[in-house]
Amino acid sequence: MLPALSNLKLITTSGFADYALLDSGAGRKLERFGAITVDRPEPQALWQPRLSRADWAHAHAVFSASGEDDEKGKWRVDKQVPESWPVKIDLSGKPVTMQCRLAGLWHLGLFPEQLPHWQFMIERLALVEGEQPRVLNLFGYTGAASLLAAAAGAEVTHVDASKKAIQWGKDNQAASRMADAKVRWILDDALKFAARDVRRGKTYHVILVDPPKFGRGPEGETWDIYRHCAPLLIDCAKLLAPRQATMILTVYAIRSSTLAFAQLLDETLHERAGDFDIGELAIAEQAGGNAPARAVPTSLFTRWTSRD
Repeated sequence: MLPALSNLKLITTSGFADYALLDSGAGRKLERFGAITVDRPEPQALWQPRLSRADWAHAHAVFSASGEDDEKGKWRVDKQVPESWPVKIDLSGKPVTMQCRLAGLWHLGLFPEQLPHWQFMIERLALVEGEQPRVLNLFGYTGAASLLAAAAGAEVTHVDASKKAIQWGKDNQAASRMADAKVRWILDDALKFAARDVRRGKTYHVILVDPPKFGRGPEGETWDIYRHCAPLLIDCAKLLAPRQATMILTVYAIRSSTLAFAQLLDETLHERAGDFDIGELAIAEQAGGNAPARAVPTSLFTRWTSRD
């Protein structure tokens, strides 16, 4: 039996002070990001909302999807929303400030369901002895994990193919007053960057891999998770530090199973002794009162830690 199967789990977060899933249902979710409440599509919320229509009507902005693609559409702003507003995350006594925005798509610049991975990452970084921990964040988006790792004392290499996302991450670093943090913001194709770092002999204690289903590199490179995830993970395995190493793979918005990616990572790392956790991430909602708790599934994950 695949070792990971014995550790199959659902990891659920209820959020943090500046984020909450207020309610969900009928293909939607009602969330609070800092001072702003938004109503966004959530195809997996097959149940009915528990809060009233009046409660949902309090949302500052509503994203209306176009056709069957929930990422195509536009925001309807019903109450005043700043161009950007702060959402604070504090996991190590050094708060990180993320600037959320209604930036065209329904994403706001932050994926709160990643909180358990951020906490796990910080726990693993604390185990590194004798040198400054090093983190590689591939497909790093706007930099929440990168800045949290830097706040915890790590030297971070953040890679993303979007110039807009890189600048957004730098804006978040400035908003967090972390000008001296050791974060390298790299605009590059993840596959190409990982291959070059292997040739350079680089290693990292924590590698985060959070790829999209499809994407384009800064020079038009094509990313297809079904074609390119395996070769990328092979290079990532070579980039793991000899001791106290961790890899976290998160996959979302695809029709697949966590078992498929767990078996891929198990094959990739079969020569190294380590332990797996696999399963799904989910966000627990606040609505419900005495009713059974509900959670919105968000992504598949596989986490590997070296046994040393």
